[in-house]
Amino acid sequence: MQTLVLASASPRRAELLTQIGLSFVSRPVGIDETVRAGERPLAYVERLAREKALAGIAGSNQLVLGSDTTVVLDGEVLGKPVDATEAVATLTRLSAQTHQVMTAVALASARGCEARVVTTDVTFRALSDEEIRAYVASGEPMDKAGSYGIQGLGGIFVKEIRGSYSSVVGLPLQETAELLSRAGYPVWKAWH
Repeated sequence: MQTLVLASASPRRAELLTQIGLSFVSRPVGIDETVRAGERPLAYVERLAREKALAGIAGSNQLVLGSDTTVVLDGEVLGKPVDATEAVATLTRLSAQTHQVMTAVALASARGCEARVVTTDVTFRALSDEEIRAYVASGEPMDKAGSYGIQGLGGIFVKEIRGSYSSVVGLPLQETAELLSRAGYPVWKAWH
């Protein structure tokens, strides 16, 4: 069977792949994640996933998963905060609003690269200034798109989710399994 590579250092993505019974090698890659002028959020997140997957190819007998997640509010990409001030500002903007979490997953192999993008609507309840400051002080939002993690402390902010929970965490499992199956690597064959 081919070697499966996760082109990411994300512990959340690794946990999700482990959850569905896959063995894989983590090989983080570095790419420029700057939004290009005029680039729409969906095109942006798909481009990053593809670039990560393609950057991770090191051998002809490998399947490389690349993924990227972004938070979008009113058409604007809200990336990872550069500091605590930006995290507070982002969470203040998300308070009592519905935003989109877009996660792209791409699978690269010697035969090319295929990708899927999943968009999930997430609604936050109204957040107080005190809880925003306490959450930012916890450090959790500092490495997360949109300054929160639904699978952690930030989960208490979520009033409603419409779409894929695993996608909001960082990897849409159904779409990932579909890509792997199309590449001749059905997930269920890894279940022993």
